[in-house]
Amino acid sequence: MTTDSDGRRTPIEDGTTDQPDIAAMLRGQTSACEAARAAIADGGEVMLYHGRPPQWMVLGITSTRLKRSLKTGLVTHGLDETVEILRTRHPDEQLRLGSIVAPDRSWFFTVYFDATGTELLACSGVKNERPSRADGQKLQL
Repeated sequence: MTTDSDGRRTPIEDGTTDQPDIAAMLRGQTSACEAARAAIADGGEVMLYHGRPPQWMVLGITSTRLKRSLKTGLVTHGLDETVEILRTRHPDEQLRLGSIVAPDRSWFFTVYFDATGTELLACSGVKNERPSRADGQKLQL
């Protein structure tokens, strides 16, 4: 601990971070992982969130995102695979999430970890574009 100018004790930053090397962890869990790794290599923004929501909540949000994306025609990558992977997890299990935004902001990726943030479970991407008013996107297999 150190003391600031007002006499308050503050923690010393030790230079370590609890953010894992996300790019190194993106190794084919879903079809979006390679594109997410490329976005990081190109200088994309990476954020690991500190909250740990339960699996049932993450699955519900991710499933809804998939349904709405298909209905509105948004282009997705690995979102359907991610829903299937999340379904295999225990409902009470806590997960940790992160995001990757491509440098040109054309893609937004979500990365899904176990509660410790040490095992990457899945990644998915949604293209940042106006959805077509025509038919919704077909599931990518």
